[in-house]
Amino acid sequence: MNKSFVAVIALLGTTTLASAADLPAAPYTKAPPPIIAAYDWSGFYIGINAGGATSHNCWAVNNDGITGFGPLSPAVGEGCHDATGGLVGGQVGYRWQSANWVFGVEAQGDWADLAGSNTSLFYGPGFINQSRTDAIGLFTGQVGYAWNNVLLYVKGGAAITDNQYNGLVGVLLDQATDTRWGGAVGAGLEVGLGPNWSVAAEYDHLFMGNQNVNFNFAGVAGFSRSDNIRQDVDMATVRLNYRFGGPVVARY
Repeated sequence: MNKSFVAVIALLGTTTLASAADLPAAPYTKAPPPIIAAYDWSGFYIGINAGGATSHNCWAVNNDGITGFGPLSPAVGEGCHDATGGLVGGQVGYRWQSANWVFGVEAQGDWADLAGSNTSLFYGPGFINQSRTDAIGLFTGQVGYAWNNVLLYVKGGAAITDNQYNGLVGVLLDQATDTRWGGAVGAGLEVGLGPNWSVAAEYDHLFMGNQNVNFNFAGVAGFSRSDNIRQDVDMATVRLNYRFGGPVVARY
């Protein structure tokens, strides 16, 4: 009896070992790729900006009522000057992202304090032409390329400036104001600090063109002169934006 039981156990063990040897090796399973957090630039945003700007202004008188020359053709140049200073304001916009490409629209408004002057080449020593720019607005479209939370973009569209002009002879002699429209181009680099906050540095050039500006004597309604004034503006700002969008998107 004992010999028979041992024989059966030995036979079962041999059969089990043979069956195990015939089984295929367990297949190798590759570990799943890691999850990569991809920054999403889509959504509405609002922000603030601050920086500096230079407005380059060139004057040419084309109708002189101060000394009585009257209409001048061609206009006589009075010289150029740079009106420089600081600016601060805000922006609001919307972006949407497709793969790495980012598209957007934005409106920006800034209070400015740009001032500069030169001696008039037409009226001579002691006569100072002064320009001041106190507001700048931009309405632009954007195209950018994103490397996760880093966005490089270019922009272009319309610009508006609000300006004041003075003629000084020790005291204020005449003055004028204008609000003019022009074009704008620019570029910026923006870095996402988290799902919603980002900081950027941006440069813009504004082509504000030529405009005839009529001056009146200070304190009275009498015409003094008309100048054709050309304006171009360069501005550099640092920007902080808050985006009303979803969380960082997980990509595999």
